[in-house]
Amino acid sequence: MTATAANGPTPGTGSNESDELNEFVPMLLSIAKSSRAFLTLLLAEIGLHPGQDQLLQGLDPGEKVSVSVLAEQLAVRPSTVSKMLDRLIERDLVKRTANSQDARRTMVTLTAEGEKVRRDVQGIWDRLEAELKGSFGEAEFAEQIRMLEKVDMLLTAKLRRLR
Repeated sequence: MTATAANGPTPGTGSNESDELNEFVPMLLSIAKSSRAFLTLLLAEIGLHPGQDQLLQGLDPGEKVSVSVLAEQLAVRPSTVSKMLDRLIERDLVKRTANSQDARRTMVTLTAEGEKVRRDVQGIWDRLEAELKGSFGEAEFAEQIRMLEKVDMLLTAKLRRLR
């Protein structure tokens, strides 16, 4: 058995249409892995772990958001959000409060320090996007975004049905 046969297709080496179709999922996995690794390094500069950046970005300064809404935004279970919040509360980046109309519902807000770190996260995201965008022409980059949005919507919809 060849190395390629044992490990699956190598992205970018397809020799015909069938090979190219079989490269899509490995390419998505490679992009996700590389993006996560790169972002992990950048987030470490501000003391965050992957996922915490998305949670902070899901909170608007001065606004309260329920744990269930955050879970839906992040496509994770509320229990996962709760664990993430515990870590962010330890750093005084967010705080939990009871919903004024329904005490069973937990609301989350950014603290002043959380707002600062949220701006830092946006700066990191902007920096990464600028680096990537610089490798494409404007029209090509816009097309890549359009296609990625389509894949994201498709996968998110399928994931919701499975959960």
